[in-house]
Amino acid sequence: MTMQRDASTSAQTAPHKPQRVRSTEVRSTEVRSTEDVGSNTILQDIARARENIQKSLAGSVSGAGDTGDIICRIKGLELENHSLHQVVDDLRAALSKLECRVAVLEKSPAAGTPAAAPSVPYTNGTTVQQQKSAPVKVEEEDDDDDDMDLFGSDEDDEEAEKLKEERLKAYAAKKSQKPVLIAKSSILLDVKPWDDETDMVKLEECVRSVQAEGLLWGSSKLVAVGYGIKKLQIACVVEDDKVGTDLLEEEITKFEDYIQSVDVAAFNKI
Repeated sequence: MTMQRDASTSAQTAPHKPQRVRSTEVRSTEVRSTEDVGSNTILQDIARARENIQKSLAGSVSGAGDTGDIICRIKGLELENHSLHQVVDDLRAALSKLECRVAVLEKSPAAGTPAAAPSVPYTNGTTVQQQKSAPVKVEEEDDDDDDMDLFGSDEDDEEAEKLKEERLKAYAAKKSQKPVLIAKSSILLDVKPWDDETDMVKLEECVRSVQAEGLLWGSSKLVAVGYGIKKLQIACVVEDDKVGTDLLEEEITKFEDYIQSVDVAAFNKI
C-alpha cells in the first residue's frame, strides 16, 4: 500500500514540473517581447526626433536664404528710389529753367514791338491804321546825319591809312635791325680706319680737308677699338640750313684708302 501511495504521489507530482517550466518560459518571452516593444518605441522616438531636427534645420536655412533675398531686394529698391529722386530733381530744375525762358520770351516781344496804331473806321465798315509821322522824321534826320558823316569819314580813312603805312615802315625797320638767329648743331663723328696699319695722321688730314660753308672743325682724339686698331673721334659745328650729316658722311667716305666708315656718335642742337 505504501508502495502504491508512493507511486501515485510520484505520478501526481511528476506532471506539475513541466507546467512550471512553461510558465517561466512564457513570462520570459513576455518580458522579452515587452523589452523589444520598448526598444522599438525608443528607436522610433529617436528617429522622429532626428527627422524633426533635420526639418527645423532645413527650415532655418531656407528662412535665412529668404531673408537674404529680401534684404537684397530692399537695397535694390532703395537705390532705385534714390536714382528716381535724382531724376525728378533734374526734371524739376529743367522745368523751372524752361519756365524762366518762356517768361523772358513772352516779355521781350511785348517790349520790342511798337504799340499798334489806333484804327479809324470808314463809313463802309473797313478800318485803316493811322501812320505816325514821328518815325519818318527820325529816319530823315538819320539820313541827314549819314550824309554829314560821309565827308568826315573820307578824311578819317586817309589819316588811318597814313598811320598804318607809318607803322608798317617802323615795324619793318625794327625787324631788319634784329640779328637773324642761325640754327647750329654740334656733331661728334667716329671715323674708323681699315686696319691697324692705317696712317691716322693722314686720315685726320683727309677728314679736315673737307670744307663747306657753315662747317667748322673742332678738337679730335684717337680712341682704341681693339686688336691695336684706333678710331678717330672728331667734333665739328655746322649750320643746319647749309650742312647736314649726310653731306659729311658722303664727303669723308670719299677717302677710301684710309677710311672704312663714318658714324655719328653724338648730335646736339646749339
